[in-house]
Amino acid sequence: MIAVRNIGKVQNATELLNCRRLPGRLNSTETAVLLGFQEHDIPALIAAKLLTPLGKPVANAPKYFAAVDVVSAAQDRDWLSQATRMLSRHWSEKNSRKKQSFSYDSPAC
Repeated sequence: MIAVRNIGKVQNATELLNCRRLPGRLNSTETAVLLGFQEHDIPALIAAKLLTPLGKPVANAPKYFAAVDVVSAAQDRDWLSQATRMLSRHWSEKNSRKKQSFSYDSPAC
């Protein structure tokens, strides 16, 4: 079963993409592979309500997603565009906050 395997390697990601029938639920890594995003982007997509995990998992629980929802999102050009723009804004804001805190911490010459 694919959900048990570590999809972190390119070979395993290729196995998932070539799978004839996906399992009913996908973990965060498998979801990221199918959508073409990085695994660290998945929590940001959840926070923006662009991805909805199955059930109501607590914050630190592993998240699973319905394969039918992930596949339909991967084929929806508008959804992909919206997710890409949101992630771009998210990481831009996060990096600018990091730069601001770094400039406050640096000693004055």
